[in-house]
Amino acid sequence: MGTISARVPDDLEEDLEAYLESERLDRSTGVRKLLAEGLDTWRRDQALERLEAGEITFSRAAELADMSVWEFSQLARERDITWVDDEGLESDLQDL
Repeated sequence: MGTISARVPDDLEEDLEAYLESERLDRSTGVRKLLAEGLDTWRRDQALERLEAGEITFSRAAELADMSVWEFSQLARERDITWVDDEGLESDLQDL
């Protein structure tokens, strides 16, 4: 397991301390949890953006987001992302 060290502004550190106290976590566990959640969100956003831009198929986007196609379809619906076109539909059907 790697080690990450970072300097943060005082206000961010205050928010972190409030989070750690609220969640009853030690600093390392809390930072790992927040980092994992942030990266999950980033990964999902990237997959949605690439899907909407037509760069990748729906199936590939779900894979990049580390979600099942059903979970990802719900996320895309919630974000009002349209992904169906003739070319992508054929490719997605073949992937299933």
